[in-house]
Amino acid sequence: MTNIAPSIPLHQMETIYLILILVLFLLAISDLIVGVSNDAVNFLNSAVGSKAAPLKIVMLVAAAGVLAGTVFSGGMMEIARSGIFYPDKFTFADIMLIFLAVMITDVILLDTFNTIGFPTSTTVSLVFELMGAAVAIAIFKIAGGAEYAQLGEYINSGKALAVISGILLSVIIAFTIGALTQFVTRLIFTFNYERRLKYLGGLFGGIAITIIVYFILIKGAKDAAFMTPANYKWVKDNSLQLLFFSFAGFTTLLYLVNIFFRVNVLKVVVLVGTFALAMAFAGNDLVNFIGVPLAGYDSYITFINTPGANPGSFTMEALSGAVKTPMIFLLMSGLIMVITLYLSKKARTVIMTEVNLSRQDEGEERFGSSALSRGIVSVSLGINSFFSGILPESTKEWVAVRFAPLPRKRKEKNLPAFDLLRAAVNLVVSSALIALGTSLKLPLSTTYVTFMVAMGTSLSDGAWDRESAVYRITGVFSVIGGWFFTAISAFTISFILASLFFVGGTIAIFIMISIAVFMAYRTHRIHLKKEESGKVSKAKEESVNPDNVKEFCTKNAAETFTTVSAFYNQIIAGNQNTDISALREIRNNITGLQKEARTQRKIVSQVLKGTAEQEADQAYYAIRTQDNLLEILNCIGIIAGASISHMANHHKPLSEMQLTELKTINDKLTHLLHGIARTVATDDNATAETPEMLKIPVETEIEKSSKNEVKRIREEMTGNRSSILFMSMLQETRNIVHFSSQVLHSLNK
Repeated sequence: MTNIAPSIPLHQMETIYLILILVLFLLAISDLIVGVSNDAVNFLNSAVGSKAAPLKIVMLVAAAGVLAGTVFSGGMMEIARSGIFYPDKFTFADIMLIFLAVMITDVILLDTFNTIGFPTSTTVSLVFELMGAAVAIAIFKIAGGAEYAQLGEYINSGKALAVISGILLSVIIAFTIGALTQFVTRLIFTFNYERRLKYLGGLFGGIAITIIVYFILIKGAKDAAFMTPANYKWVKDNSLQLLFFSFAGFTTLLYLVNIFFRVNVLKVVVLVGTFALAMAFAGNDLVNFIGVPLAGYDSYITFINTPGANPGSFTMEALSGAVKTPMIFLLMSGLIMVITLYLSKKARTVIMTEVNLSRQDEGEERFGSSALSRGIVSVSLGINSFFSGILPESTKEWVAVRFAPLPRKRKEKNLPAFDLLRAAVNLVVSSALIALGTSLKLPLSTTYVTFMVAMGTSLSDGAWDRESAVYRITGVFSVIGGWFFTAISAFTISFILASLFFVGGTIAIFIMISIAVFMAYRTHRIHLKKEESGKVSKAKEESVNPDNVKEFCTKNAAETFTTVSAFYNQIIAGNQNTDISALREIRNNITGLQKEARTQRKIVSQVLKGTAEQEADQAYYAIRTQDNLLEILNCIGIIAGASISHMANHHKPLSEMQLTELKTINDKLTHLLHGIARTVATDDNATAETPEMLKIPVETEIEKSSKNEVKRIREEMTGNRSSILFMSMLQETRNIVHFSSQVLHSLNK
């Protein structure tokens, strides 16, 4: 049924539809919030990553850009109205179901991606949500014997394909232009660009800002809400003069502020670029957040102003025509976006994903390796070797010198992820491409464009070296894969919701709205927990330095020994009680500790980079301590995993004799681990027990149990599987003892 409530009188039905319009606008507010949280990375990552200005200043500039950009988005609103489907083939009731399905899906999807800190494309979401919901309703209409019997008569497949193709093509264009522009710029300025800025900075800044003015004002002003045809004709007719005076004026101004006020020209370019990119984002992406509700509002106004119109038969040809979006809606949307920009903590999480993938140094890699990324690196190394073989040595040396990064200062923390030169290129190229797409009425994915430009510039800058390339490439493919997952998810969820609404009517609509609200609340709680955990980890990392690294390792050792002792006891109890659930919980806890131990190992390694020669021994023993702690956790993890596998396969449990011997070993091991923890905590080498004194009792007991087990095997007193598990536990216990004594040995140095 296409009517939401076909048996209700028309005046009451209008009230129901008015409520649904209000719901659409409430969803639009929610969508603006989650959308800005997702897309803030697009215009903030360069300024934040390069530390061009304090975060408050960057936010203020971006907020001004967002507000300015809202009035440039009027022409893009037609994409939501008639860009994906033919509105004249759908009734008012159909359109309302489509728009509700789209908005609910959008809020759920974007909020989920924001929670896990993954940048995704709001444009891809909108396109595939509209397509999914429209296809669902069209199928029901065709099945019900509607006038139009072919799916292609409902879906604007040509326009949809053009939009999707444009988005995919923008990936290649953005990456290529970003990489080439950065290569040429770095070749001219090098990493040591301070001296060259005195002579070339004003010229570079003038060109950059003029490019921004051209694409934002001249190419993008046609459909701005404030622009009259006469004013636009004047701008178009005088575009060359405007560009010339812009270039001359900005170049002169930048030279003057650099000479008289010692202002870094690149910081000015980055802030102007941030403004421009925020403006381009709002102009291009605002349709993704409010285009559908505004189309729903226009549909409702058209419906109620048509006397005797029936929602189940009144078709929506009105949506096919051009429309000027009221300024009040644009400005209110901009205000909500600005408030979200300042208050959203999820936005900062998403920003860090892109900044980390494009940073200049190694640091913590969020993504792992993959066969595809390793293959790409292997091919790239082969191509590099080929060109290295044919280029003259002098040319290679000249290029190598100009691309040699500056050395990092010892003990300096909170360094920028990349320098101002790359940030400026990121912003100029991204804003120009997005503004060009907006002027052509192509809803480009700002996330695609800015992300791929950032990846291209980081590649040219040598940020993807052999130490990090496979991880960065995996990250890029993960994010791109996430966008394709978004497309599939958006189409599927929107299709399902539209189908449910068509069949279930008003009840289904409000049930799904309630579920969406609940899911948003749940993801908010999950993000808060992740944020608190991240704050603790960040504080721990920033608190470590070469002077207190031994104290850091000592604390880690004491915590690890205490935890491992408790886990060992719990594993024995789990085997005795055949409690596989308890063992799985222990293994999950061990996995978390292993991840934390690897992070601690990287912290120590990063802190000790560049330490003085006289501190080399301390660095060596600190790293060895962390390696041994990780090995101890690996051993207890193997014991837990072997116990789970044994129990999952329903083998006979350990015998009473085996459990008794394990408990005896556990008592000795507990004494060893707690003894080492106390010894390293006292930091008194004169009174400290030696590793041999502490480990002999445990090793003696393990050896005794091994001989007893061999005797039981020989006399057929134990099962084969139980014996394998028991001997495996003894071997890993030996390893725990060995690595524990090595920790004590290292910390006593």
